[in-house]
Amino acid sequence: MRIVAAVGTLTVAIPYLIAQMVGAGALIETLFGLPYFVAVLIVGSLMTIYVVFGGMLATTWVQIIKAVLLLAGGTTMVLLALAQFDFDVSALFARAAEVHPRGEGIFRPGGLYNDPISVLGIALAFVCGTAGLPHILMRFFTVPDATQARRSIAYGVAIIGFFQAIIVIVGFAAIALLSGQAEYVDESGRIAGGGNMVSVYLARHVGGEVFFGLIAAVAFATILAVVAGILLSASAAVAHDIYARVIRKGEISDRAELFVSRLATVVIGATAIGLSLLFRNMNVGVLALLALAIAASVNFPVIFLALFWKNLTTRGAIAGAATGLIVVIVLIVLSRTVWVNVLGNETAIYPYDYPTLFSVAAAFIVTIVVSLTDRSNRAAVDRAGYDAQLVKSELG
Repeated sequence: MRIVAAVGTLTVAIPYLIAQMVGAGALIETLFGLPYFVAVLIVGSLMTIYVVFGGMLATTWVQIIKAVLLLAGGTTMVLLALAQFDFDVSALFARAAEVHPRGEGIFRPGGLYNDPISVLGIALAFVCGTAGLPHILMRFFTVPDATQARRSIAYGVAIIGFFQAIIVIVGFAAIALLSGQAEYVDESGRIAGGGNMVSVYLARHVGGEVFFGLIAAVAFATILAVVAGILLSASAAVAHDIYARVIRKGEISDRAELFVSRLATVVIGATAIGLSLLFRNMNVGVLALLALAIAASVNFPVIFLALFWKNLTTRGAIAGAATGLIVVIVLIVLSRTVWVNVLGNETAIYPYDYPTLFSVAAAFIVTIVVSLTDRSNRAAVDRAGYDAQLVKSELG
């Protein structure tokens, strides 16, 4: 089970790291005029060094600071954007529809994808994938008990919900205020630096150069915080789950495990830097969604069934997680994202961009079937321990 969990963590971590590296490279390239390769190398190296020497404590503090800055910056940006329309949200939306080629069609769902499979795939990736991200699950180890964990989740959900509402307004404000502005587009008429730079340009437009610099700093802090969390969880999976528990069978000192963790951080960071050069032209949102799809397919089914289904067994969890991992990786490679955009083929074998609907379903089905047919001694122990686990999970 540790091997499956560790591999699942790594397969989630790599695309997420690539997404952050691509975003950081585009940001630094645009701000300082550095070549993309140099920008990625500088940012990736700094982040890797930060995690190697800072560990969990430094990662926790940078995430706290990032959250405060992001909320403050995002709220200020929305207020400044709304001030352009005398704080009339309907006027902002009307202007966005007026300048956008699709007109009022931008307010209707289904504009990104026309088939329900892709829409369901994205929805499952967001809903289930977030609950299975390793750097988010790792946060549960930083609270003293289940009661504090529940309280932390309540605060987190409220803050995230507020910020998601802000992002909606930021998106329409960018359409309304940046469309047709020559200083923010390149020779092809697209946003300079790609869609990943929209919020930074909006900050400059509504708040001037000082606010532009502040939001750029917030974006960099956000990238640093996410990369730090992902690197930490990935290196812990390699050092603790694979090396210490599987290879060394628990016979390893804390000092040696720490060394392996730091070495794994360097290797994973270098890998992410190299792959981010290959995926330079990919949208950060697409790469992040692929990571969410993997988390939804590998981690979420096991976590969900462990909490709410009394018949889950260890053998079923391993089989389901492995199935979800294999299916999601194969379908991602065969999709347009990799098969066409990266490998250069004309058409994709898998017709949809996101595999979540099929990979999550496969993981759930295999987990349930294997658990129901498992008659081993370990399965009996797993089923017998469910009631005690339920009480602990509900009451802390």
